[in-house]
Amino acid sequence: MKKNIGLLIVVLLVVAMIGTYVKQQIDEDREIETASLGKEMDERKIGLKNGDTPPDFTLTSLDGEDVTLSELRGKKVVLNFWATWCPPCKAEMPHMQNYYEQNAKKDNVEIIAVNLTKAERDVTEDEKIDSVMTFRESFNLTFPILLDPKNSAGLDYQVLTIPTTYFIDSNGYIQRAIRGPMNAEMLKSYVDAMD
Repeated sequence: MKKNIGLLIVVLLVVAMIGTYVKQQIDEDREIETASLGKEMDERKIGLKNGDTPPDFTLTSLDGEDVTLSELRGKKVVLNFWATWCPPCKAEMPHMQNYYEQNAKKDNVEIIAVNLTKAERDVTEDEKIDSVMTFRESFNLTFPILLDPKNSAGLDYQVLTIPTTYFIDSNGYIQRAIRGPMNAEMLKSYVDAMD
């Protein structure tokens, strides 16, 4: 009988030690989860709503330079999606060019015009880039024009209507999205409203 009581005490001690160990592990896991959750809450999610971090991309400009959106952090970015055949796109380009010439440098703004090259019409595949170059020359555009030949950025930004423009603040967060053309006053007021 004394052996059974002694054995029972040993078993209870072992169970208590295991229970204590398991409880410590659970508490440590909870601390790690809580710390991770806090970190995730500090980082903004990638998305297309106001306050989201926009999807990053690297596209090649008409001048052959690779441009990565995230490398423009620290500047306000006007990210415009367009095509050469689009009448509203044609209507807003002079406003964007005027703003770029007169205000972009002093307001710390970069205008990036992403041509949805895959969506270009009435030209062969080989003529698409020439069509974009001709467009740039006819409007005397000096801001960067990026080519999106696979429509990858267009899809990431859910561009269903052109022009579509995203206003991204200097911290790299979306502040506004405009579907449709802008005039000079709209462009200036939306840029001025950003940090």
